[in-house]
Amino acid sequence: MSTPEPASRPTMRDVAERVGLSRQLVSIVLRGAPGASEASRERILAAAREIGYHPDDSARMLRRRRSGQLGVLFTMRQPFEVDLVDALYRHAAQLGYTLALGTMGEHRDLEPALAGLMRQRIEALIVLDSGAGIDGSTSSRTNVLTELPPGIPTLLLGGPTSPEPHDRVDVENERGIALAVEHLIALGHTRIAYVGSEVGANAAPRLAGFRGAMAAHGLPAQVVASDYTELGGHRAALGLLADGRIRAGAGSAPSHSTESVTALVCMNDHSAIGALQTLVRAGVRVPEDVSIVGFDDSSAAALPYIDLTSVRPDPDRMAQLAVETVHARLAEPAARTVTRHVTPTLTERASTAVPRA
Repeated sequence: MSTPEPASRPTMRDVAERVGLSRQLVSIVLRGAPGASEASRERILAAAREIGYHPDDSARMLRRRRSGQLGVLFTMRQPFEVDLVDALYRHAAQLGYTLALGTMGEHRDLEPALAGLMRQRIEALIVLDSGAGIDGSTSSRTNVLTELPPGIPTLLLGGPTSPEPHDRVDVENERGIALAVEHLIALGHTRIAYVGSEVGANAAPRLAGFRGAMAAHGLPAQVVASDYTELGGHRAALGLLADGRIRAGAGSAPSHSTESVTALVCMNDHSAIGALQTLVRAGVRVPEDVSIVGFDDSSAAALPYIDLTSVRPDPDRMAQLAVETVHARLAEPAARTVTRHVTPTLTERASTAVPRA
């Protein structure tokens, strides 16, 4: 049995034949250029929709010196990255750019992802993550990029670093964690633990922000090791349950040990959600027994069955600054590199409350 030939893609010539007008006039309309009457424009656009015609952007790019494409390198591992890419699409379109996405995963590392982007004639590169330690390990997750392609303007967005000078857009991580600590202290918590790592993207400033905020209030800073994943938060919560710093059982009396914990500040939403789900399954009530704060304010944090209080880095503002900075770099390639900062806020939800008496 023979395989049927795939239907050919409709072309501009097909549109012209459909409406009985010249290809030149059809081209003017489909390019959005002036010179066609409103009646002709409506006929041509209606015919293009009817036959399923879409412009061939790749062919158009080959005819131009500039592609108008910005490459975006990310992992899709963190909900926040997906939110950030969505915001990048909006702001890129406002300045006339399209995005080419290069994704990394457990079976696709930095090199093939970059190679795929370079084949698409990108004009600049926006990097959200290096892909190092993508399995969740903290030992290798340094997020330092040493293999970026030369000759392509690159912007590091929200975490990755490089020994080479590049434009950057960073979140004020220490300030964000301080907001979480101050929120919990205002509720009455004094026994607060940090769930996170000392290495990796944004890890050091977030940990420093926690220790600094606790020291400013004269409180001890307990730290529980975790990576960026839900599994990391799960393991941290199990450790807190095992050593008695968090008591399981909704009816149990609160522990007043100096090492007991009534609130957690987590390095990101993923680890916070992992800790939250583990504690709830163990019979710990959130927030009645333990309050939990995440970082990223991702779409997952806002889910009604999660309802996580979280530090919000403002992905829309980050994306706006990133695209504007890349646009300025393409206009002035020799200008000095810049670092721009985004001040986070705190989104309060149902995962935090006053501690039990």
